[in-house]
Amino acid sequence: MIALRSILFNTAFYANLIIRMIVLSPIYFLLPRKKAYFVPKDWARSNHWLMEKIVGTTFTVEGLENIPEGGYILAPKHQSFWDTYALLPWLDDPVYILKRELLWIPIFGWYVAKQRMIPVNRGAKGKVMAQVIERTKLEMANGRQLIIYPEGTRRPPGAAPEYKYGIARLYRDINVPVVPVAMHPGLFWPRRKFLRFPGHFVVRILPPIEPGLDPDVMHATLMQRLEAASDELLIKTAKENPKLPLPATAVNRLKELGAL
Repeated sequence: MIALRSILFNTAFYANLIIRMIVLSPIYFLLPRKKAYFVPKDWARSNHWLMEKIVGTTFTVEGLENIPEGGYILAPKHQSFWDTYALLPWLDDPVYILKRELLWIPIFGWYVAKQRMIPVNRGAKGKVMAQVIERTKLEMANGRQLIIYPEGTRRPPGAAPEYKYGIARLYRDINVPVVPVAMHPGLFWPRRKFLRFPGHFVVRILPPIEPGLDPDVMHATLMQRLEAASDELLIKTAKENPKLPLPATAVNRLKELGAL
C-alpha cells in the first residue's frame, strides 16, 4: 500500500508542478515580482494537501512567533526535497542562492529568474563569489529572507552534523539575524528514494540568533541549538510514529541518546 500511495503521490506531485507552471505562466509573468510569489506559495500548499490526502503525512509548524520582521537568514535542516519548498507559505519574500544550471531549465528556470534568485557557479572562486555576496546583500537590503542550508546538502536524519562555514561569513557580511529551523521530513520523504511514509512531524522555528556576534560564536551557537532541537524532535517523532521505518542513521542516533 505504501508503494502504491508513493507512486500516486509522485505522479500527482510532478503533474501538479508541470500543469501549474504552464497554466499559470501568463498570470505569473505579467504580475509584479513579489505579487507573483503567490503562485509558488500556493503550489507549496497544494503539495502539502496532496501529501496528506494521498500518503497520510501531516506536519505542524511551531515557533512562527520567532520569525523577525524584514530581512533575515533562514537556516533549516536539509534532509529532503520537501524542505526546499515547504516553508514558502510562511515567508514574506524568500530568496535562494542556487546553482546556476537551474536557470537553464525551460519554464522552471524562467520562474526562478523572475524571483531574482541568486545563481552561483559552484566551481567559481574569488571575484565571482564576491559578486554573489554583493548580490545577496542587495536582495537582503530590500527586506528579503535568505534561505540557506547550514550543512550545504541533504543529510539523512540523525546523521552526524557537517556544518559549512559559509553561513557564518554571510552572517558577518550581511548583518541580519539567523533563524534556525529543526525538522525531520527526511523520515517521511527520504532523499534519493521514491517511497513516502505516513505519519506526523513537527517543524520547529527557533528563536533568532541576533546580528553582531563573532562569526565563530554564531556558527557554534547555530550548530548547538539546531542539533539539540533536532535530537529532541527525532525522539518525539520516533515515539509518535512507531510504525515508521527509521534509517540506520536515525536508529544509531536514538541509541546514542538513550531513546532506544
